[in-house]
Amino acid sequence: MSATGAGAAAPGSLVLGTTNAGKVRELAALLEPHGIGVVSLRESGGVTVEETGATFAENAALKAAAQALALGRFVLAEDSGLCVDALGGAPGVRSARFSATGGDEANNDLLLERLAGIDADRRGAHYACHAALADPSGRVVAVSEGVCRGRIAAGRSGSGGFGYDPLFIVPEYHRTFGELPAAVKSVISHRARALRALLPDLLRHVGTPARAPRHP
Repeated sequence: MSATGAGAAAPGSLVLGTTNAGKVRELAALLEPHGIGVVSLRESGGVTVEETGATFAENAALKAAAQALALGRFVLAEDSGLCVDALGGAPGVRSARFSATGGDEANNDLLLERLAGIDADRRGAHYACHAALADPSGRVVAVSEGVCRGRIAAGRSGSGGFGYDPLFIVPEYHRTFGELPAAVKSVISHRARALRALLPDLLRHVGTPARAPRHP
């Protein structure tokens, strides 16, 4: 993970608008090859932003704009979650707060409880991620989205990832995100797809295009 010190507004660096260690780890790994160093809100400070949006896109924009204005830095924020077909799209924007107590274990337990008795062919779901980049004035200058479809397993498998990853089966691999290597997830995940879509704007605003990896 490449990072700059808090408050060090170095070229090619930006603030990730989250304190979620799993998200920070994934986003930093995706940005590092492009010469973009990052700091998290835990390192740089910031303000508390209530996720009052009705959609992932609204919450991502709210977080990016508020944190960028407070810090005077470029901020990349995202909002993401799991949408289960049989539950009418729930937990959706409440993915992190699905259960009464919150936390990955309680959320996964509740999801399994809600899907008890539902056949495998009716357990379709998708992970969605919406990302927003805001400039130091708090203006959102770029947005993107990414989706990864799969289905919910009958029980946990694997210890990798975070959130609902041990329950989310990727059909092409017949394994959950919790079982797949990080290198695979970094290519096919909703977050990776949203970030790739945003990458040209990120490089234009905070990166150094000449340092972007070359592909044959």
